[in-house]
Amino acid sequence: MTSSRSTPGPATLRHHDAVLGILRTAGFSIELAAHAFSVLDSYIYGFALQEANLPFKDSEELAAVADTILGNLPADEYPHLTELTVEHVLQPGYDYGNEYLFGLDLILDGLDRARDTAVPTDPPHQP
Repeated sequence: MTSSRSTPGPATLRHHDAVLGILRTAGFSIELAAHAFSVLDSYIYGFALQEANLPFKDSEELAAVADTILGNLPADEYPHLTELTVEHVLQPGYDYGNEYLFGLDLILDGLDRARDTAVPTDPPHQP
């Protein structure tokens, strides 16, 4: 565990408190706010970490990495990976960063549904 996770500073604590306050004001119960905070934090942190560790910086490097990977695996053994790479990833305009918005929209839609269908267990937070 990193020091920032075990001994967060005031800026991190203010950020966490603000996000929780927004969730509570939006009608999330304490329990659902905890779930929402966790899934949002994990998704955002995880995506940023994954994107920072990709073995390419631009579409030319992506194409080179994809060609190397595809060249080293039999397409008939990995037909779905081959299809995804050729038909989606290697297409003009592909940007891995766009996957983030798609995932975030799914999470936010799911959190909205969870909030709207939850049985109230505590009053919403009033700012």
